[in-house]
Amino acid sequence: MPWTPDGVKVDSKGCPLDSDGDGVADYLDKCPGSKTTKVDERGCALDSDGDGVADYLDKCPTTPDGFKVDAQGCAIGFTMHVNFATNSAKIESKDTPYIDKLVSYMKEHPQTKVRLEGYTDSDGSASYNLKLSAKRAEAVKNELVARGIDASRITTKAYGEENPIASNATPEGKAQNRRVEAVIIPTQR
Repeated sequence: MPWTPDGVKVDSKGCPLDSDGDGVADYLDKCPGSKTTKVDERGCALDSDGDGVADYLDKCPTTPDGFKVDAQGCAIGFTMHVNFATNSAKIESKDTPYIDKLVSYMKEHPQTKVRLEGYTDSDGSASYNLKLSAKRAEAVKNELVARGIDASRITTKAYGEENPIASNATPEGKAQNRRVEAVIIPTQR
């Protein structure tokens, strides 16, 4: 082919080689050996929902953005970014979009159950923080129930100051640690 760049290996017809048959020439293919013919312009398997699992392997092809997924592309978690003020279990209005997203997902997937995990920063005693983290998880549960999610689909777990996601040495880090996370409980597929 006259448009083939110099030095590119070609087949008997003069076309650039496409060893895996995905329609993307080897010299352009960023994912050689792909197991599917449905690929993007780089030669990589399509991932329509952007969850990191190729469509041909994805058992849950409509997972919303922001959800953590397993190897099959099914939701296993969602960091809600519901953060709390110091010594508070009150949900701020700025955090309701994350709750809305979880409610929407749970309504679209009525078999889904969730465990809400509450956390605190390291200020205060460990026993007090454990109780406060339980109140935070319960506050989010109550909000989900108020928005139409059956309480039987929601469990809570208090972790107190365990599992920080940021340093407790700074005010910004402490703010990140005062949170509730949602863990999607796997269901039969």
